[in-house]
Amino acid sequence: MRVFVAIALAVSAVVLAGCHEQGPSAHLLSSPSLTKQQSAKCQLIVATNSAASKALAARAAHQNAIDTAQQVAQQHGWKHVSLRPRKVTPDPFWKAVRPVVTQDMLLKPDVVTAETYSQCWRGVVVPYVCTAGALACGN
Repeated sequence: MRVFVAIALAVSAVVLAGCHEQGPSAHLLSSPSLTKQQSAKCQLIVATNSAASKALAARAAHQNAIDTAQQVAQQHGWKHVSLRPRKVTPDPFWKAVRPVVTQDMLLKPDVVTAETYSQCWRGVVVPYVCTAGALACGN
């Protein structure tokens, strides 16, 4: 019997200007007294990857988020980019097969680093899938 493992990537991003976090979502600020850090432009990074194990899928999603943040920094001409972990909605690849990932499907514990917050589940088409979230801010 042959085992086929697919490595898949999915990334989405949302641009936030002058971001300031209040829990898991970012809000736009219009305060004239923003510090330099707060006035930086921010982008929410959501990166999904699959692999043969939960650890490998989490590592791949984490690296995909970092790579995407570097690309965003280049696109925006940022000299510096910092990443902070953000819990985001898990993003399954094949929405026709699995439109959403429910809380009871998530494999605990979540994988949280200084840069990303990853949630993982068993895939339908691939063994394990993880979505990593990060808020990338640069100036």
